[in-house]
Amino acid sequence: MTARITVAHLYPEVMNTYGDRGNIAAIVRRCAWRGIEAEVCELRIGDPMPARPADLIVIGNGGESGQALIAADLAEVKGQAIVDAVAAGSAALAVGGGFELFGKFCRPATGADLPGIGLFDSWTIRRGADLKSEVRTIAQARADRAIGDLVVRWGSELLVGFENHGGRTHLGSSARPLGAVVVGHGNNGDGQEGAQAGNAIGTYLRGPCLPRNPALADFLIRAAVCLRHGDVDLLPLPDDLEKAAHEVAVNRVLAAQAERRTLAARIRLGRRQARRQPEADVPAADAG
Repeated sequence: MTARITVAHLYPEVMNTYGDRGNIAAIVRRCAWRGIEAEVCELRIGDPMPARPADLIVIGNGGESGQALIAADLAEVKGQAIVDAVAAGSAALAVGGGFELFGKFCRPATGADLPGIGLFDSWTIRRGADLKSEVRTIAQARADRAIGDLVVRWGSELLVGFENHGGRTHLGSSARPLGAVVVGHGNNGDGQEGAQAGNAIGTYLRGPCLPRNPALADFLIRAAVCLRHGDVDLLPLPDDLEKAAHEVAVNRVLAAQAERRTLAARIRLGRRQARRQPEADVPAADAG
């Protein structure tokens, strides 16, 4: 019997910033290499979740405008079915703006709160408006956003990606972070990144995240396969290219961090030495 899973891809045209379709491609390809059939069902505004819960649910990032477009539909049409599916064992990946809407609410810089589905005990407060929504300089936009490389300690694994978000996500008392920030900003600068509830993952890792983090992809695939077919072990894959890409990305980010720290240390040392330097003797004015 051929193993198969169903994948619900939410709002594929709207929530697809930073190549988030690449996460779907990675899931389908890694399943195919193992002889697992992955059937992808694309769900748009107005579409209900399938009667039989999907084994894996994926939503990407669409920025503030995308969030505003899909928030009501996600909360009112699909939300409870997603929460129930994850409670029953379905896997889920929510990235960026999708992660924020899988929490309780997202508060934009202006306007009313956007409703979330409450899968994660989290909420997001946006510090600045979207650059596209008003006349702002790049420097002003960057000051309100967390932008740059992101490395996260997830169990024994290092996950790597890129973050670019104006939201600051806070975890409630019952929430569990995905991991600890090694490099980058993460949820709100408190050292935590993402959230995990059962087999559901919420994260700010983009790029897309699954091609460069095969361990995370396999976590989701295994959860989906086990839900459909019972407890099974995934066939291991060579992953030579994937592991090499992952290692290069992590080493590049860590090396850049070490360089920044060295430069900062040199600047601090130079300032201390300057403070200790005695003021040069000032020659007296010529009396004549």
